[in-house]
Amino acid sequence: MTQVPDWLDRLAAQAQQSKIPPYMRPPAGRGRAAAVLMLFGEGPFGPDVLLIQRSTRGRRHAGQPAFPGGGVDPDDGGPVAAALREAEEETGVDPGGVHVLGTMQELYLRYSDNRVTPVLAWWREPCAVHAASPDEVDSVERVPIAELVDPANRVMLRHPSGMAGPAFRVRGMLVWGFTAMVLDSVLREGGLELPWDPARVEDLPPDVVNLASRG
Repeated sequence: MTQVPDWLDRLAAQAQQSKIPPYMRPPAGRGRAAAVLMLFGEGPFGPDVLLIQRSTRGRRHAGQPAFPGGGVDPDDGGPVAAALREAEEETGVDPGGVHVLGTMQELYLRYSDNRVTPVLAWWREPCAVHAASPDEVDSVERVPIAELVDPANRVMLRHPSGMAGPAFRVRGMLVWGFTAMVLDSVLREGGLELPWDPARVEDLPPDVVNLASRG
């Protein structure tokens, strides 16, 4: 059992005061409730975060790296229970070993019409994880924070729409979109970010664009 690091405690305490970009502010009366689990732990290479690679067969966000998560069901009673349930279903995480620290502000994903609540948690008692739902998840990775903050692994990705956002190349994955934006914010607000070059802009690869446009 490991202690919650100070930076994560501070991040959780400030989570409800984080600035939300205008395009991610939930519109009144729209959007389906969803939640994702941002599960940090102490791994063999230092602090890490749990990410999944979504199945290329999926209808939404096919092939994209993401936090475990999904829609909030009526029986869940809220985003925390939904995030834990989805993480267990997708990766085999034991909810009993997860210490929930709090929630971040709700974020709106226009493409999927979801109002997503990120749930911050510390992996108090880590367990083995795997792609527990093959129809939804291709692989599961514990990505070290050291790799995420490495300037060599950071880039700005430009979507065909012209919009550009932060991205990470880690563990054979190209982490972009919503997941990368949240990670970028967490690393910065947690005081973990290292100087990197946001002028390094690349186009989103065509194969990724094709997968992302399915739905």
